[in-house]
Amino acid sequence: MTHRLPAVRLVAAALLVLATIAPAVAQRSLSDRGVMLDRVAAVVNDGVVLATELEEQILLVSERLKAQGLEMPPATVLRQQVLERLIVQEIQMQRAQRAGIRISDEALNQALADVAQRNGLDLGKLPAALAQQGIDYGMYRENIRREMTLQVLQQRDVIQRINVSPRELDQFLEKQKSRPSELNEYNISHILIAVPQDASPTQLDDAAKRAQDVFERAKAGEDFARLAVAYSNSQTALEGGALGWRRGPEIPTVLADLVVGLKPGEISQPLRTPSGYHLVRLNEIRGADQQVVIEQTHARHILLKPTEIQDDATVRQRLIDVRGRIDRGEDFAVLAKTLSEDPGSAAEGGDLGWTAPGTFVPEFDAALGKLAVNEISEPFRTQFGWHIVQLLGRRQFDNTDELRRQRAFLQLRESKADEETELWLRRLRDEAYVDIKS
Repeated sequence: MTHRLPAVRLVAAALLVLATIAPAVAQRSLSDRGVMLDRVAAVVNDGVVLATELEEQILLVSERLKAQGLEMPPATVLRQQVLERLIVQEIQMQRAQRAGIRISDEALNQALADVAQRNGLDLGKLPAALAQQGIDYGMYRENIRREMTLQVLQQRDVIQRINVSPRELDQFLEKQKSRPSELNEYNISHILIAVPQDASPTQLDDAAKRAQDVFERAKAGEDFARLAVAYSNSQTALEGGALGWRRGPEIPTVLADLVVGLKPGEISQPLRTPSGYHLVRLNEIRGADQQVVIEQTHARHILLKPTEIQDDATVRQRLIDVRGRIDRGEDFAVLAKTLSEDPGSAAEGGDLGWTAPGTFVPEFDAALGKLAVNEISEPFRTQFGWHIVQLLGRRQFDNTDELRRQRAFLQLRESKADEETELWLRRLRDEAYVDIKS
């Protein structure tokens, strides 16, 4: 059985990496001339692009264009485009090498396991599946490593430096309020009370009254599907007006504005359009924009750090003494202000505010999770030093808005990423020494 291995998304090194089935781009320095049996297509700084790489990539791109039914450009144009891409990739790989970016075998194996899983294979069967398509596993493996390296480099040099201002974020969120979320799916039903294109005032008035009557009856509790079958002029009337599950962008434009203002179970007021009067019932919503409630904790702590003079045992004993002083009536906040070595919270009496799960390192979260309200922990160690922590409260918190802002930030950053990446690559290309040989 032949397994198809299309382009997939890899999750590796905390990044999404596009795995393309293509020969690996060889990375050879000019000092390798003694063993180089290939002709040089281009010199790029202190590296090269080989002619075999160029020919392999031209063949790969040609086959892809044919498979997609696209018209082939002139051979000289295709060759120039492919060579330019290889040159830019070589420049990036050199930059990644100078930056010390390395993809570990462990991360690479995890990425390959993801490729295999997405194609319904075990990792051990991936080499054979690739061989059936004429693809060398070793070459494929190094190609994935290269793609991951370029992703890490772009994340470091481009993505992390993209700025999204609070004003941009607020404006984006405001615009999102006027249309259904692309992250959600909406189960909706629809009734259309149609009017002729050349409707008379009397016909328009009758249609408006009928639409209002249907709305009032649906709002009063009559079954929307039954009303749709009886009164709707839409093509979905015999399905009870059901449009089924639709993602935000898939909802007909004329209905999208109605859906935005509804909660599940609600019915829109009739909306007049050239085709007639529309009523929409939002049956259900599912997806990322549903309400998200998390348990937050409110805590305060005192941090002491071991030094060459004070070892772990000494610092731990100091905190035991501090805890004893608090038990005898001294104020936690006062002691935190005078003793704590956490610059972020000491001035606030050790107060860490309300925080979500996962805010702190695992050891801190574990100690906090064992406490009752107002209880103070025994001293415990994290990578930052020794702590005692007091739990001040727990609460259920609606985190929906914060998650929405986080998603909006990522969407805005992604929308800027393509342009910023193109500018960055152009700068790298302009600054590089390139000598094209063929």
